[in-house]
Amino acid sequence: MAKICIRNLTKTYSGGRVVALSDICLDIEPFESICILGPSGCGKTTLLRIVDCLIPRDGGEITFDGQAVYEPRPDIAVVFQHFGLFPWKRLDENIAYGLEIRGRPRQETAATVARYIELMGLKGFEKAYPHQLSGGMQQRAGLARALAINPALLLMDEPFGSLDAQTRELMQEELLRILTTEKKTMLFVTHSIDEAILLGDRIVVMSRRPGRIREIISVGVPRPRKIISVRAHPRYIELRARLWEMLKQEQDDRIPAETNA
Repeated sequence: MAKICIRNLTKTYSGGRVVALSDICLDIEPFESICILGPSGCGKTTLLRIVDCLIPRDGGEITFDGQAVYEPRPDIAVVFQHFGLFPWKRLDENIAYGLEIRGRPRQETAATVARYIELMGLKGFEKAYPHQLSGGMQQRAGLARALAINPALLLMDEPFGSLDAQTRELMQEELLRILTTEKKTMLFVTHSIDEAILLGDRIVVMSRRPGRIREIISVGVPRPRKIISVRAHPRYIELRARLWEMLKQEQDDRIPAETNA
């Protein structure tokens, strides 16, 4: 179980002159998938990094099952857009890395690595180096490494953004399947409206800088999901149009300011 509460979160840069995030408040329920959607520069990635304590916050509070969070936790895993695999380690060694630094027994580590290699469809590539794998396989390996430590919270920072369209959709469906079988709480950053609708239980729409939560929208499409069934759902067209108008308004509001600068 992992309930995350974010209260009045603020982050500034350049000695306080640039406000990246302002008064962010959000509750994430156990096993819920939250997608964060917003224009470039609105602080989506900054928010994710603060939740994992990779960068400090200027104000506010984060609690994890009621406990205040001030430093990285072993039960939180992050998957970035750039896969982050160690190029000098083989596939199985990359997946084992998080388990090894946590001091898990060798036999347990081997069994866990084998399980996630099987789960992610990577069997037969255990001894391959990252450069010998396709982009989709590298991303599967990065996801397997994150899942292998059995995190209570999975933080995803545009993990499929660098993949081609077909591979991206395959990875989205793979993640949907994993969320059904593994029961994880997830915070997922994306620029894609379609991806947010597909993966999220709720979508957090953020405003342009300073990043604030403009609206939190329930997706309302039942699980389990497939891409084709989500796009055929009556809620999809309505929700996509609503989100598009909100993001377009954020973009339109920025143009005069940039023109007069």
